[in-house]
Amino acid sequence: MKFKDREDLVRFLADQILTTAEVMEILGVTRQNITRLVKKGDLTPIKEGSVKLYLREEVEELKPRLEKLREQFRPYDKKKEEGDK
Repeated sequence: MKFKDREDLVRFLADQILTTAEVMEILGVTRQNITRLVKKGDLTPIKEGSVKLYLREEVEELKPRLEKLREQFRPYDKKKEEGDK
């Protein structure tokens, strides 16, 4: 992938690269769940070490699968949400 200029690269990074906190919010999971997903190979960090970054595309692809599993194995979450309305 080529970028026209620095601003083009910065725009791509801002739109397509996510921090762990952003992934947690999008997927609705904890930091521990992110670690588990990485260990299982379901999610691949771009950079290892103190700061892990993730591709938005990979996170968005994973989201429907996690939602389906949540519905299957945690039906009480859905009932709780319906009760909150």
